[in-house]
Amino acid sequence: MTHRLATIGDAARSRLWPLPVLAIALALILGVLLPAVDTRLDGPGTGDPGGLQSLIFGGDADAARTVLSAVAGSLITVTSLTFSLTVVTLQLASSQFSPRLLRTFTGDLFVQGTLGVFLSTFTYSLVVLRRVRTSHGASSEFVPRLSVSFSFLLGVASVVMLVLFLAHLTGQIRPETMLRDVHSDARSVLEGIRSRQAGAQAPRRIPVERLPQVPPEARRLLAPQSGFITSIDTSVLLRRCTEVGLVCLVERPIGRSVVEGTPIGWVWASSAPAPSDLEAIATALASDGVQTGYERTAVDDIGYGLRQLTDVAAKALSPGINDPTTAVHALGHISALLCELSSLDLDPVVAHDDDGILRTVLLQESFARLVDEALTQLRRYGAGDPQVMSRLAQLLDEIAYRCAPGQREVVRGQVGRLRATVAAQDFDDTERAQLELALAGVGHILDARGGANGGGLTT
Repeated sequence: MTHRLATIGDAARSRLWPLPVLAIALALILGVLLPAVDTRLDGPGTGDPGGLQSLIFGGDADAARTVLSAVAGSLITVTSLTFSLTVVTLQLASSQFSPRLLRTFTGDLFVQGTLGVFLSTFTYSLVVLRRVRTSHGASSEFVPRLSVSFSFLLGVASVVMLVLFLAHLTGQIRPETMLRDVHSDARSVLEGIRSRQAGAQAPRRIPVERLPQVPPEARRLLAPQSGFITSIDTSVLLRRCTEVGLVCLVERPIGRSVVEGTPIGWVWASSAPAPSDLEAIATALASDGVQTGYERTAVDDIGYGLRQLTDVAAKALSPGINDPTTAVHALGHISALLCELSSLDLDPVVAHDDDGILRTVLLQESFARLVDEALTQLRRYGAGDPQVMSRLAQLLDEIAYRCAPGQREVVRGQVGRLRATVAAQDFDDTERAQLELALAGVGHILDARGGANGGGLTT
């Protein structure tokens, strides 16, 4: 349930409409309540002007209608302009950087707040406008002076917000800002995972080599739907497996793409005999404990931030964009995230029942796969650029300083692959010597921190 709520909360934060809709609802309520206050005050501001009274709207019904109509009419125009600028920004971010950055833009609270202010001002002015009444027959004139004054203040605030929005938008489309925001979101995910690993209720983990052997009578755990695994509810899997005496092994971690009806793990009985309806139980387990969606989310997906940064760098290296500087900047953020990932415990998560019997095993994304996913495309697409190759070598140098002993062979393998890529390129002697020196430095760091084990110069 916690995973499901977190997924729903992330979906709400990454949508453009929730905050503006909430602002419209508040404007409707305020547009009804504030004129009622005006009615009780019996038209404040009709007396001798002075003090606060001089700040309250003092015109007649026609003047009030003019002010409210002007505010409402101008704000719907400004809102249209704001939406147009936002759509242009989203199109630019999608075509020049990465479609996966659209979540960052649509989840921007400043953009949502600006639209909320504009739409709520328009809605409030319309609601108050219908309460203005001229004298006609037995009906006396009613001018909600406080309400009109508040509409005027909202109009002024909207003008200020428009200026701030334009300044904010120009900053948001800068590559440095987008990379910073993606990095910040990814760090928040990692910090959340790290705090749970250090907490009193931290899940138990075991090394991969100590995983239980899948028995021959085990049945496949099949994906309930096509898409990406967005969350795995360990508590549900543990409770269901305990009830029927099963062990569940989920091989696909959060963030992986799955196809409905294809294997994502195994289910078997912890003791003989196995239930006769084991396949039906496995189907129910997958349906209740594994949630999928058609897009990846930042909730517990440690590789999503890396995927976004890699996409930006790969897009920058494409012939149509040809912006290696942005790719180098993205590699700096990728290096920082990989260094932080190296300190996480990525061993499989296990859960036992009250009797200490193993019930669930969840495999995590390995450090080797995360590094490979972040670097393989960039090594290929940036192979002919010495600047990109040099930054990749520096990235491996930085990871070598931070990685754990069990992760050093991953870095050695990446050094060998990068050296092979460099050897296949048409670099001049100076560029080749500089790159070789950088790669040799990574090998020396690994040897100094872990003892010689083949050296960093092997291919």
